[in-house]
Amino acid sequence: MNVETVNGPMEAKDLGWTLMHEHIFVKNPELEHNYPSAEWDEEAMHATALAGLHALAERGITTLVDLTVMGLGRNIQRIQAVAAESPLNIVVATGYYTQKDLPAYFHNHGPNLYADIPEPLVDMFVGDIRDGISGTGVKAAMIKVVTDKWGITPDLERVLAAAAEAHQETGTPITTHTNAAERGGLEQQEFFRQHGVDLQHVVIGHCGDSTDLDYLRELMDNGSPIGMDRFGMEIMASDEDRIDTVVRLCELGYADRLTLSHDASFFSVNMEPSVRNRIMPNWNHRNISDRVLPALRERGVSNETIEQIMVHNAARILAGRAS
Repeated sequence: MNVETVNGPMEAKDLGWTLMHEHIFVKNPELEHNYPSAEWDEEAMHATALAGLHALAERGITTLVDLTVMGLGRNIQRIQAVAAESPLNIVVATGYYTQKDLPAYFHNHGPNLYADIPEPLVDMFVGDIRDGISGTGVKAAMIKVVTDKWGITPDLERVLAAAAEAHQETGTPITTHTNAAERGGLEQQEFFRQHGVDLQHVVIGHCGDSTDLDYLRELMDNGSPIGMDRFGMEIMASDEDRIDTVVRLCELGYADRLTLSHDASFFSVNMEPSVRNRIMPNWNHRNISDRVLPALRERGVSNETIEQIMVHNAARILAGRAS
């Protein structure tokens, strides 16, 4: 089964060691056009991203999934420029990032609205997958959606329904942002189940923020893989707790439903590098290779199990469902 990358399709089995939930650049074009970040310099950040990707390659990472979608400043041409020099495969996504409300455009465009047209989100998502993003030919290989402490608001219901329809049309897997403290993954699962989505193709994200084994096991027993995907973001949960949770889930037989990642970026306007490095010094793309995997091995997680999580689970998820 082929998986689309920025540089073209490749066999899922060849993706290798994969970080499943990351970002390269998180931007806000309107904010930055009017009030530029002092820490953003195009050439310098391009070089920073390339250096970071080469550092990952030196550690054996071969694929990075960039889940920067609309709402997070996706600029596919910028990612193409990085990918052209990157030693890693870069997988990109479609979808929409908003925790509560869509922009006003979507309040006027859609079924039974002023511009009475079919749901534009479906056309956007499917177009990104089948035709490519922004006329580049670069095709999305995941669909990213969000809910947070507000749950599935009316606007988010539109986004999730569009994601479900795009998945049904294309077979492309879905990945989510959740509020683990609110056990939000269960609400997402119920929504997707009601919309005919096989939950094995829905990664419930940010589950590593929780140490509630009953919640995490319920998500996986319902069929979804889960994202233990914020290593280094210790304002949400310590890496010690995150590692302990992964160890316990492996001991309980759930290794084939786990993914590991950081949700990190080389630059984010939401938390500039100077701020991130001061308050969360381990929140970077190297943390799993340098600190987490050695700690898992010390706790008795076998190399075979780690390879299952980092290589085989990722390949299975990204292969999606045959459309």
